[in-house]
Formats: sequence, structure tokens, C-alpha cells
Amino acid sequence: MASSKAPINILLAFFFSIFLILISHSNAGKISIYWGQNGGEGSLADTCATGNYEFVNIAFLPTFGNGQTPMINLAGHCDPSINGCTHLSSDIKSCQAKGIKVILSIGGGAGSYYLNSADDARQVATYLWNNFLGGKSSSRPLGDAVLDGIDFDIEGGTNLYWDDLAKYLSNYGKRGKKVYLTAAPQCPFPDYYIGNALQTGVFDYVWVQFYNNPPCQFSSGMDSFEKAWNDWSSVPAGKIFLGLPASPEAAGSGFVPADDLTSKVIPEIKGSAKYGGVMLWDRYHDTGYSSSIKNQI
Repeated sequence: MASSKAPINILLAFFFSIFLILISHSNAGKISIYWGQNGGEGSLADTCATGNYEFVNIAFLPTFGNGQTPMINLAGHCDPSINGCTHLSSDIKSCQAKGIKVILSIGGGAGSYYLNSADDARQVATYLWNNFLGGKSSSRPLGDAVLDGIDFDIEGGTNLYWDDLAKYLSNYGKRGKKVYLTAAPQCPFPDYYIGNALQTGVFDYVWVQFYNNPPCQFSSGMDSFEKAWNDWSSVPAGKIFLGLPASPEAAGSGFVPADDLTSKVIPEIKGSAKYGGVMLWDRYHDTGYSSSIKNQI
């Protein structure tokens, strides 16, 4: 006669396997990508259709603040000066229908942007809310789609009033649809430009640029890299992402081959409670890197 324990053991094994799957998925890393700075990278809709990314940062709004008329720059994709980017609204909605967060990145490595006062920060927040987020405007550069948030890629200007801008935007999100706030600081800690802003506690995701910064990137040794990662994990933000170039050509330094990333780097940081995944610069240079890592981060 068969033991009655057999079905119980099978059932326990089944539930244990489900438990392991849930645990692995709960700590599964996500991929954030930047799109918009090369007309040869394909459409925004095609980018989202790959299934590789959970976040897409539209890059950039490089002109704003200090009384300037804000202007987006999407390289060869469209001409905002003649209101030629509104067709992206359908692409944005297509991405969001797939559960992908679409975020406007402000700043960038080249641009004309800085805030001259807390009131200037308030005015920029109002502009962003009305023209890209849940507000209303007759001249929304990307059409009527409501973006999911704002990314702070501040690499120039001054280090003043970014904390005010973050708090104003966060408060707008309390009016209805949440405004996700993300940031892309350099890996030397703390970041000169937005270090203070990141202490506000209102940022959801921080994708740290572990490239073009030899002192703290992986290629300079695991010790310095891990110290930088641990420093960034102390920031009062939701999740921290490892920012990397999507190919050796995408940055001056800091590229990590996929095998090294999945076998050496990710195992060292994935146990961190703040670990969120990987950010890649950028879609144009991602000719297979995200596909090779997405199931192993």
C-alpha cells in the first residue's frame, strides 16, 4: 500500500518551487534605457516592443530654467521647433500599455540649464507638469500622452535648487497620477550636482553612472566599485540601478562585458536591499547587450 505521505511530499515540493520562483522574481533586476539621442536607434514604440526594458528615459530636455524658453532635443527623431514631436504620443501610450514607465530626462551632458532660485524651480516644475505630466497646456511638445515621471540627468550648471524642483514635482504627483522621480548621478559619491536633492527622500529610482568615472567603475577593481555601490545604497531613495554603457563605443570607459557583469558584478550587489537592476546608455548602442543580460540580473 502506497504511503499517504507521498502526495503530501509532492504538494510541499510544488509549493516550495512556487516560493522559490516568487523569491527570484521579487529580486529580479529591471533594465532602464535612454532613448532619443540618435535618429538611427529606431522608434520609441519599437524600443518598447523588444520586451527588454521596464523604463525608457526620453532624452533630453536640455534647455530650461533661468527664464529660458524650455526646448526638448530628440536629435534626428523629430523637430520640436515646428511642433514636430507630438506624434510620439501614440508611441508613449503604446509603451505604457505594456507596463513600461516612460520618463522625460532633463539636463544631459550638453545643454543650457540651471535654476537661479527656489521660485525658478517652482516655475520649471509647473512647466513640466503642464506640458509633459498630468497638467494641461495647448503646446505639449510630445502630444497629449501623460509621461510617468521626470529624470534628473544634471551634469552641468550649478548644484542649487534641484532639491526644490524635486519636491515641487513630488507634490504635483499627489494631485492624481504619481510622478516618478529618477536621477542619473555620476558614481563618485556624493554627486556634486544633485547630491543634496537625493537627500530629500522623494526619488524612486537612482541609476548611477558607473562609467566615464574610472575611480569607481568596475574596471578599476572590485574594492573601489563595491565601496561606491555601498555609498549609493545609503541614499534615501527607492532603488539603485547600476548604470553602464550598452557597448564599448557608448562611453569613454566603464563598459563591462555581459559575462563579467552576470558572473562577477551582479552577484556582488544583487543581495542589496536597494538593488533595482541595470541602466543602459543608450538604445542606439544596445545591439544585443540587454538581451544577453535581462534574464540574469
